[in-house]
This record gives sequence, C-alpha cells and structure tokens, in this order.
Amino acid sequence: MDEQFNNYNYSETNTDNNNQENTNSTVNFTTDTTYRERDYRANYSYMDEKPKRVKKEKKPREKKSRPYIAKLFGAVGIGAVFGLCAAVSFYFAGKNLGFNFSKPGTEQSQEVATLQKQVDDLQKTIKTTSNGNTTSVVVSDVTDVAKKVMPSMVSITNNFVYTQQDWFGRSYSSEEQAFGSGIIIGESDSEYFIATNHHVIADNKSLEVLFADETTAPAFVKGYDADLDIAVIAVKKDGLSADTMANITVAEIGDSDALQIGEPAIAIGNALGYGQSVTTGVVSALNRSVTIENTTFENLIQTSAAINPGNSGGALLNVNGQVIGINSSKVGGEQVEGMGYAIPISKVRDILQEFSDRETRTQYAADKKGYLGITGSAQDLTALGYPAGALVQEVAEGSPAEKAGIYKYDIITKVDGQSVKDLASLQELLTYYAPGETVEVVVLRVQNGEMQEVTLSVTLAAKDSIS
Repeated sequence: MDEQFNNYNYSETNTDNNNQENTNSTVNFTTDTTYRERDYRANYSYMDEKPKRVKKEKKPREKKSRPYIAKLFGAVGIGAVFGLCAAVSFYFAGKNLGFNFSKPGTEQSQEVATLQKQVDDLQKTIKTTSNGNTTSVVVSDVTDVAKKVMPSMVSITNNFVYTQQDWFGRSYSSEEQAFGSGIIIGESDSEYFIATNHHVIADNKSLEVLFADETTAPAFVKGYDADLDIAVIAVKKDGLSADTMANITVAEIGDSDALQIGEPAIAIGNALGYGQSVTTGVVSALNRSVTIENTTFENLIQTSAAINPGNSGGALLNVNGQVIGINSSKVGGEQVEGMGYAIPISKVRDILQEFSDRETRTQYAADKKGYLGITGSAQDLTALGYPAGALVQEVAEGSPAEKAGIYKYDIITKVDGQSVKDLASLQELLTYYAPGETVEVVVLRVQNGEMQEVTLSVTLAAKDSIS
C-alpha cells in the first residue's frame, strides 16, 4: 500500500454478525475508530483489493535561470580573445627577432627546431667559465657520469667474526658481514688496486669484491691508515675472466683542492648493501673537521649528496666524472639529513699510491703470524689525553720487542708505516706479517720530560719461540 494511506483508521458498519451478505457500502472514515488497522482514502469499495489512487494535479515546472551558462560562454569568449591577442603578439615579436614562420621541411623551420634543441640542452646544462676554460655543468641529468664511472666502482663485503660477552663473562662468537664500497684507482700486470675506507675492511677474516658485471672475487689488503680512515685492497687478475676485465675501468682522479662551494657533487656507492646507487647534491663546505670516537678527521668535504651506510669507500665525483673524494658514512655519524662527508682525494693521493706499491698481504692464522712479544693495555689512551696507540704494559724476556728496544709504557703508534689506533688494531695489523719479517715500529716515549717519537726495527718471531 502507498505510504500516504498509513495514518488513517476506518470502521466497518455494513457487516452483521450472522455472516450476512456484504453490500457495496462506502467506507466511512472516522478519526476516533478503535480499529488499529490502516485506512485507505474515501471512495474505496470494501470489496476492492486495492485502493484507488487519487491523481494529483501536476504543477507546471518552474523555469529556472541558468546564469552559469552565460558565465561559461563569457569565459570562453574572453579566453579566445586573449589567445588571439597572444598569437598576434608572438607572431610580430618573432618577426622582429628574425624568426620566419614557415611550413615544416623548410630551412626556416629547421632553424627553429635547432634553436628549440639548444633551449632544451640549456635546461639540462649551465655554461660556466673557470681559469679561461669553458666546461659543461650538469645540474639535472647525471646519466653520462654514472655510465662513465660505474665500471670503476665495486661493492665490498667484509666477512668478520663478532664476539660478545654475557653478564657471566662467557664469550659468544658469530660470523657476520659488513658492506661498503670501493674505487678502482690503478692496476698492475697482476692486480687491480681499490681505494676504500679503513673501517670498511677492519677486523676482516676475508674480503670479497663485486664488480659492475656482477662478478665476485676475493680481495687482499695492501695497506691502510686508521687515523685517516683510508685503505687500499687488491684483486688478482688471474682469478678474473677476460670479459670481466674488459668491463673494468680505472677511475679518473680529480683535484679536490680546486673545489668551490656550491658546485655540483655526485656520490656513488653500495648504500645499505643493496648495490651501487647514485645520489646528487652540491659541495656544501670545505675543510671541515669532525671528531668521531675520539678521532678527529680534518680537511673534509661536506656535501648535501646523501651518504648512507654502505656508501663508505665510494666515490664523490665532480660533473666530469672525476673522483674528488672518498665518501665516509662513519665520519657523518648521526648528523642531520643533508650533511655527508668525504675525504679529499688530493690529501691522500700520495698515500694511496704508496699503499698500492706495497706487497699484497694475506692474513695468517693465529699460530702462524708474527709476534712482538708484548702485553698491551686495551685502554683508550685518547680518553686520558694521550695520543692514539697501543700502550705497552709488559715486554717478554728475549722477545723481538725487547731485542729491538721497546720499553714498558711505550706507546706503539705505527707498524710498517701503518697507523695503530689501539691494541686491537695492533693485533689486527700483525696478522698480515709472518715470523722472520722485519718491520719498522714507531713508538712514543717520555724522554727528558717530553713525549718523543722513536723508530725501531723489529724482526718478528713465532709465538712458540717466545718464552
């Protein structure tokens, strides 16, 4: 039933109690009936099954004004007039500037196309002049730089053993991996030389390098300086295929001393161990000093290019694809976003060359390495105001250290030209030397009330030969 009938009641007055025949009497509507049933409108026959709908008169629909149509046509008209005026202005301006608007295929249309290409190129590059030489500075597209440099970049995996102690003094060890980056800076007839950070290769049991063509190879330490956080490792060529070597290039070294604040910088490295990635920014500052873990790194390049864990050891490049710095996420530490640091390549270039020229060394097992014959202190000397190094607490009788003239309370700072930061770094360094090898050891000792540097020649011995 229609909802419009729901609020009516009705009473039936033409039906008796003796089932007499019903007559087609009209239903009388009341407002006070006791029946609680729905009532239907008047003129409804009691015998009908459905109520008769009362037709409503249709009201004429009012015509509403549509002012938006007029506004729409007005806006279109204004736009057309504006476009026509702009076209005419552009035409006459072009004529005054010497443009000829011709059909495609003519010399004039080719000139216009050439000018448009030059404009597109200018959107990607900015012409700058330095020392009378014009160079192209890429500000938005570094694909060419990435293609040039990627074959000279490697990913480094450091396999090491992590040892920790619980509350009861029990030690637990587990094999772990750390990831970093490296730059191929040179080669010899038998090896490729790769520059990286010292902390990338520190405490390693073995090193693995991944080249741009996804080929892996073992790597070996050439030399390092923990204070400068630099190192050189080597990969032997006889373990690489001809195809891999054909795809390897040596990076071009730039001049970090010529850098200017604000010029573009490009960082490439193995971020988070996911593989090589590229970030861009500018040279934010020069000659920065940062102190991390009681070690001060000086003359650093600060850049806004993102340098994340894994980027360490990778390249900071100029727009010509030349290496201007070695990235270090360790130096950046927990700095705010947009502050990365790199070691200027010009400051360490000679040291990297010296390391490359050294004999490639492999690590010896604990019972095969050379020994000095000292007992050292694990104390961090820099926290006490002393220079970084390994403090000698005892010298074994008849040991190589005693024979060479190392004394108790000497501080060992270098072995074979490589820096010693603490006792752990001294122990790591000696794993690359065999018994019978002679090395130069630099110590600091107090003489005449002053701390003086003394260089000694030490011939290492086997552990079982030291009483």
